[in-house]
Order: sequence, then structure tokens, then C-alpha cells
Amino acid sequence: MVNPVSDQVFVYTFDRETAERLDKFLVGCLPDFSRARLQGLIQEGFVLVNGLPAKKSGQMIEAGMQIDVRIPPPLPTGLVAEEIPLDIIFENDDLMVVNKPAGMVVHPAAGHSSGTLVNAVLGYDPEFGEISGEERPGVVHRLDKETSGLIVMAKNDAAHRWLQDQFRLRKVEKTYLALVDGAPPTPTGRVEASIGRDPSHRKRMAVQPPGKGREAVSEYKTLESFKSTTLLEFHPLTGRTHQIRLHCAFLECPIVGDKIYGRKSQSVELDRHFLHAARLKITLPGEKKPRLFEAPLPDELQAVLDELRNK
Repeated sequence: MVNPVSDQVFVYTFDRETAERLDKFLVGCLPDFSRARLQGLIQEGFVLVNGLPAKKSGQMIEAGMQIDVRIPPPLPTGLVAEEIPLDIIFENDDLMVVNKPAGMVVHPAAGHSSGTLVNAVLGYDPEFGEISGEERPGVVHRLDKETSGLIVMAKNDAAHRWLQDQFRLRKVEKTYLALVDGAPPTPTGRVEASIGRDPSHRKRMAVQPPGKGREAVSEYKTLESFKSTTLLEFHPLTGRTHQIRLHCAFLECPIVGDKIYGRKSQSVELDRHFLHAARLKITLPGEKKPRLFEAPLPDELQAVLDELRNK
């Protein structure tokens, strides 16, 4: 039975007849914390068994033992809340679905200490910064800086774990729209090409030879064909860095405007690459049926399509 002494300390009495691992017991008592997080608290000395620091996560506890758990406040991350407008598609107590604009980095990193999506959500709701042990609070998955569209941000530990599991177990259906130079070899298809760091350019990724890199799988279909470009719908079944951009280049039809993996000469005048996360189908925490979220093409991408259609 849980007896909260304060908002940071919990006291439990183990009253079961059969002995049990300490970390397993705490997972049942504190469902809002991951097992890894609780094991970290044990290792750091924040868990006492009968008044003494727990020896290890696998320590066996028996009937009558008292377990004290102290949850330390989140460490300062140095992240700054900024008042940046957000296009919020959906929001509840667990998460937020945002339509990210092109040009916005998802989380602070070298060279991008401000103006990121994380800075924006902290400005909108400071509690985003209270996800335990997270250097990038709320981040569940990522979009490249110049890729626009739907991204999910978690508001608490339980939602963060749930959503990450949905992505890890490939239960999320993601749909991207990409305008490419040329055309793929077939109108529809499936790409299975592993991805890893480019050995020649450490800041870039590259398709790897068989047996190397991480598995990367995408499916695509042609939506519209133009004189020198093609509008594709992409469904990434894995979530590797730069996956769709690399798979398009692998098919010899790189994304229009891609300054890293695309063609040197621009076929369309555009200040970004033409890749947009248009739809996201995902089951939310506490729900049984998946929800579908959609984000329309940004004006600059829609203008490109309108011009191509007029020609």
C-alpha cells in the first residue's frame, strides 16, 4: 500500500508471502516511472530497504520490509522557454500533436541553442520540462529541420514511454509527401536499404552495403507525374535518420531541394526540400483505437504543386 509522505518521497510495506525483486515491485507501485528510471534511482541511492540503501536492482525483498523511495526534482537542463507560435493540431493531458514548420529544429543541439520546437513547447507549457531523466523533454520522434509536418510531444513519463513503444513496435502509420526529381523505377514499390553514418562525411548518413548499418524499410506510391518531377507518397516502416531522403536518392530520384542528397541544379525554385509529414495514425495513451491526424501542405509547397499543374 502506498503512503505518500510528500510529493517526492513514497513509503511502501512489502506484505506479500513470496519474495520479489525490488525493481519489479517498484514498477508495480510507481507505474508512471520506467523500470530503467527506477533502477537508476536504486543505483544512485534514492531507494532504502529497512532504512539502508538498496544493494542492487535485483535485491530480493520479503514480507514486512519497508521500502522508501525518494524522487529527486528534475535536474536543470539549461533549456530556455521561448514564446514561439505553435500550430497545435491536437492536445490533451498526455501529449501534443504539432504541425512543425520547415526551418525549425526539434531540440537544442550544437549550433541550435534556441528557436527549437522544445523551446517553443516549454514557452507554451513549462511542465514539458519535468519529464524525468530526459535531456530533450517531450521528444518522442524527430523531423529534419527542413521537413515540415506532424510531430508528437509527450507531457509526462507515462505518455512518453507509451508513445515511444508505439514507434518502436512499428504500430504508428506515417505518411509523407515528397516531390522528387525524375521518377522512381516503378510507380509503387518497397525500399529495403540499410542506413548508417557516411564514413567520408560524419555529419551525413548513407545507404550501407548488405550486412552493415541499421535496417531501413520504406514503401511508396506515385500520386502525380510531371514533366521532370514526381509527387510520391512515402510510408517509412522504420525510423532512421534521413531515411526517406536517402531512399529517394537510392532510387535515383532525390527529393527536390535537398541540399545534401539531392541534385546540384535546382529543377524547382524552393528554399527548402519538398518533404512533408502529412498524416500520422497512432493509438494514444489509454485508448484502444488509433487516431488519424493530418496536416495540410504548407503554402510554399502547395504553390510549387499548383505551378506544376498549371504547366
